[in-house]
Amino acid sequence: MREFTLARESDTPDELWFVEHPPVYTLGQAGKREHILNSSNIPVVESDRGGQVTYHGPKQLVVYTLLDLQRAGLGVRETVIHLENAVIDCLAHFGITAVGRRDAPGVYVNNAKIAALGLRIRRGRCYHGLALNVAPDLQPFSGINPCGYKGLEVTSMKKIGATATMQQVEDRLLQALLQHIPDAIA
Repeated sequence: MREFTLARESDTPDELWFVEHPPVYTLGQAGKREHILNSSNIPVVESDRGGQVTYHGPKQLVVYTLLDLQRAGLGVRETVIHLENAVIDCLAHFGITAVGRRDAPGVYVNNAKIAALGLRIRRGRCYHGLALNVAPDLQPFSGINPCGYKGLEVTSMKKIGATATMQQVEDRLLQALLQHIPDAIA
């Protein structure tokens, strides 16, 4: 991501990368190790994204948003809102009511976090992105203060009762991203 972003020219097309990771904790630039309570056998990787600490693992859909914000005329906060709204619309498609929070970026269902966001902006271009909990093992979240918030509950689409497959969620989230940030994704 970093190499792609640094090598971009003004006409380089934007990209979205959809991935799943093996179990890993990532510590953002502002991350404090005290928010890692018990990493057990899960590796901790320092990241240059914004935010504190989070968990990534199988059945969690991670979307890296490689976008030229300057070209699209988007600011950082505006981009975060667009990403949150795309996730909210995706979840609504599967019958889940979710909201974004101004005080703690991400997407929430009944005050439990279902999607985390963490971006890095360099030269007007962003990378990193969002992680949506489709059906991951939620236990590793108990080894951290998710996003630096002690006691923050984390949930998933599966825990709420949605039966969507990873592919169905990926397809729907892509549609929602294309609707919410069309000027950035050409």
